[in-house]
Amino acid sequence: MPQHKSSARDRLEQILTRLSARAADERVFVKLYFETARLEADAADKRMADAALRGPLDGRIVSIKDLFDVAGEPTLAGSIIRQTAAPATIDAVVVERLRAAGAIIIGKTIMTEFAFTAVGLNPHYPVAGNAVDPRRIAGGSSTGAGISVAEGTSEISIGSDTGGSVRIPAALNGVAGFKPTARRIPLQGAFPLSPSLDSIGPLARSVSDCAVADSIMAGEAVGLPEPVSLNGLRIGVPRSQLLDSLEKPVAHGFDETLKACEKAGALIIECSIDDLIDAMADATSVGSIAGIEGSRVHASWLHDDTLDVDQRVRRPLLRRLSVSESDYISVMQKRQALVRQMDERIGNFDLFAMPTVPIVAPLIAPVMDDDAFYKETESQLLRYTQIANQFDLTAISLPMPGMQLPAGLMLIAQHGADRRLLAMALSVEQLLSKSV
Repeated sequence: MPQHKSSARDRLEQILTRLSARAADERVFVKLYFETARLEADAADKRMADAALRGPLDGRIVSIKDLFDVAGEPTLAGSIIRQTAAPATIDAVVVERLRAAGAIIIGKTIMTEFAFTAVGLNPHYPVAGNAVDPRRIAGGSSTGAGISVAEGTSEISIGSDTGGSVRIPAALNGVAGFKPTARRIPLQGAFPLSPSLDSIGPLARSVSDCAVADSIMAGEAVGLPEPVSLNGLRIGVPRSQLLDSLEKPVAHGFDETLKACEKAGALIIECSIDDLIDAMADATSVGSIAGIEGSRVHASWLHDDTLDVDQRVRRPLLRRLSVSESDYISVMQKRQALVRQMDERIGNFDLFAMPTVPIVAPLIAPVMDDDAFYKETESQLLRYTQIANQFDLTAISLPMPGMQLPAGLMLIAQHGADRRLLAMALSVEQLLSKSV
């Protein structure tokens, strides 16, 4: 990936000037590191002048979700009840690795409380609207990450993805978002939601930026995978009941995208995974894995109804607290069997393709005012993205071209096939950039 030739300090100051101008109504960042970012930018510029850059992330401006530890401050995870928590003693592993690679950490971005909801609303902060249309939701839980990259207040943003929390805001704000295989990137210093499902991934304006940030956070050799030819690539499209309720703009964008891939020589093969999705729904009928594990993470305060916590977070977690350990173990055993079956199913293809979300971002007002519509919106947002988490796969969302409101193309590959998925995504991205 080519280095940025412009001064890191100049690029940083342009962003800081913009953020200072809107400081009285800041909705994307919950914390900004003006002074340390300037020091990091100056150090990066000196390394550039000395021809001693640390790699392709050196001097890039990176924001991080509000659930990553930064030494010397409490990690809020979107919750005001954590303002009195003990300060972190060291940076999260991913933050440490990003700094070591020369990244400039500009600030922490807003998120939904405890990363539990997908719509992108947090009652403790002013509503952060979509980067394309501020009247619309931005998605969550990595809400500010999607907006920040899309609006240009960071070049790369780091989020977490437990059921789609990187890919949903990426899709709704028109940027790329990558969900690695769970546990490939260390979770130490990231406030947990569901230890079995949590993963840490980047959002950026390009697949190459996602790939570089991913390799650094994973502690792997830094660089880009070689793009994979689309000619002969086997793309499974799980149509059947799974893709039967797409909004018209999303359906049209998806069909046009598949046609472009087919024209480039890819083999578009319709398939079904309905049986596995139904079996997972049955296995988790006692409660979602994220809900059950999240209830254990937050067990110490869930019964205290005097705390100022988003009830859309507290109530479902409280319900899942009653799920027995034996039922939880049963859920996880069933999941393991289904993970193996999905691995076999997807192994017949190079990847699966589907829309990231079946809808474009709805307007904020009706989502806030109508609880039933809120629940329906959340269900729709998670419908496709959670497949990759539940079945322990890797996935990426790319912006679909020609959309009036952003929507994402989601590519999903087998567990552990992260770098190959990024290689395929580089080729798809290049193809789609020509079809705008």
